[in-house]
Parts: sequence; structure tokens; C-alpha cells
Amino acid sequence: MGNTDLGAAKRNKKDEFYTSLSDIEQEMVHYREYFEGKTIFMNCDDPEWSNFWIYFEMNFNFLGLKKLISTHYVADDSEKAFALALERRENNYPKLTKTNLKGNGDFRSDEAIKYLKEADIVATNPPFSLWREYVAQLIEYDKQFIIIGNTNAITYKEIFPLLKDNKMWIGRTNFNVGMYFYIPDDYDGYHKIENGKRMLRVSTSCWYTNLEHNKRNEEITLTEFYEGNEDKYPYYDNYDAIEIGTYKDIPMDFTGVMGVPITFLDKYNPEQFEILGSDNYDGTPPTKTYGKKNKVVDGEVKKSNTGTLGPTIKYEEFGAGTFFDVGYPVKSTYKRVFIRNKNPIGKKEMLGF
Repeated sequence: MGNTDLGAAKRNKKDEFYTSLSDIEQEMVHYREYFEGKTIFMNCDDPEWSNFWIYFEMNFNFLGLKKLISTHYVADDSEKAFALALERRENNYPKLTKTNLKGNGDFRSDEAIKYLKEADIVATNPPFSLWREYVAQLIEYDKQFIIIGNTNAITYKEIFPLLKDNKMWIGRTNFNVGMYFYIPDDYDGYHKIENGKRMLRVSTSCWYTNLEHNKRNEEITLTEFYEGNEDKYPYYDNYDAIEIGTYKDIPMDFTGVMGVPITFLDKYNPEQFEILGSDNYDGTPPTKTYGKKNKVVDGEVKKSNTGTLGPTIKYEEFGAGTFFDVGYPVKSTYKRVFIRNKNPIGKKEMLGF
């Protein structure tokens, strides 16, 4: 399932994507140290079927949780919204309490916010169509969280500044490989059947968190040099930065700004690199913009309706997707994040000269 399908899901408000227990287990194991004595809140989960609830209920004593809370959202008056709480008592035996809600259980409701204020950590799969608003609420109430979102949310103007300022980052597992979600029986299309239920693969899905994990401490091993390989790293025509096609090609000796794919953020170590901006975020304006230009498609020059391009490189040949400006061709790259190496090492220094 790609961006088009996700867009359709948003338009149709088809936000019923239920996370598999195996994906939850694979991610949560990396945060065990944070759970002891804490209250976990799931404000987008029906505890009667949510695998988030199942995971934390099964591991309540093992993780040493203080309390587990889930609010059940209802879209109409056909059923009653409620909150379910599992709380540790003095005899160490958890007590389960069900409380009917006056409202519909929406995470923005006063009742849900009251539970949010009580919680230490939020863990859930929020509605795709309300993801920006959902994250904004977590930040407003200064909550720790482990949530699922769209990979392309990295470049949202509301989200990128949080990543840039190290207020949230990519989770530990499943980045850039997609995740399978259980979907309702009446949902159009599915990829496989598991446990008698339909499952849909969402290729642009990953975990987001503001809890530290061991991958955040891993340095990227750099093996390339800019010096002597300048042709491999062209400067953008409209940004004062060089193009890096993959994180594996980041040169260890370059001191300037580099444009890297958004997938770099899965490898990002804040001790090794500094995030400066993104072409999709207005904090990093280009030095030159492009309007509607001609482009070559299948050997024919046609009018482009794309408007302003992102980072572009002067192009030698008139290949497909080539644009023209002031007499020479340029070709745009996909969305880029701009970074700088905090500890560049020159070739002579590397060789001990």
C-alpha cells in the first residue's frame, strides 16, 4: 500500500488499521527499562480487541507496570464508549476497572485528556487522518510515546522540526520495510490472511518515539572521501549542498552541507550528525527556485506542471524527467534532509599523516 492508498484511506476516514501483536512485541522489547512503575495509556485502542492492550496486559507483572489504561472510541450511538484500567494493588494483584464515558472516547475529548495527563507513556497506532493533530497533543502535554505513523510524515512541516530538534525520532524496528495491519472484512483489498483475518501491507509505515533506544547510539561507519571524488558528489543547482544518493556514500571528510534521502533518519545519530533542514520544510530555503518549466518525457519536450522543484542537479543529457532553466537542463531529486558531519576526518588525518 503506497501513498495513493493512504491518501484514499484518509479521504474515506478508513483509519481502522489494527497492529499485529508480533510487530508490537518486536518494538516494545527495546524499551523495557522505561516501563517499570509507569502508567501506560492507549487512547486509540479498543481493549476488547487491541493487540497493544493484549501485549501490556500479558506482560503487566513482567514489565512491572503501575497502571494500564485504554479508552474505547465509538463513532455513533450504537454502543457506549468506555475506559478500561488495569491497576496494581498493594497485594501486587492487578485490579481491572471498566468506566463508562460520557463522550465518544475521542482522544481529543476532555475525558481522554484527563487520562493522558495521568499517563507516563502513550503507546498506540493513531488514526492516519489525524496523525499531525495527535502528535501535537503528545508534545503539548509533554508525554513520552511509542506510536506508529507514515514514513513520509518525516517531511511534514509540523513533524520535521521535532525530528530536527531531537524531540522525537524513528523507532527501533520495521523502518523502510512496511508493516502488515489487520483490516475490517469490508475493506477494499488485502494482501494476506492471518488467523482468519485480512491483512494489508502498508509500505510507508514505521514507529516514532521520544524514548532512547540502542540504535540511536550506533555510528554510521563512513568509508568514502569527498577529496578526489568530487564528480561523485555534485552540488545542487539551487541549494548550497552536495547530493548523497544513499547514506552509505556519505564522505567522512566533507565539512559542508549534504542532502541525504529521508531514510537517513533511521540511521541518524545526533552525536555524529547535525540535521540542518529539509527541502520540504521552510526552515531551509533554496538559493534558487523554479517555476513551471519544460521537461523531456520519452524523448519529447513537454510543458511541466510540477511548479517549484526540490533540490536539483545540472544534468548532462536530456533524459526522462529533465527540466530546463536558463538554457541548461536540471533534474530534481526526491525529498532530501540536509545534514552536516559533526566530526569530519580528512584523508591525511585518516591515514595518520
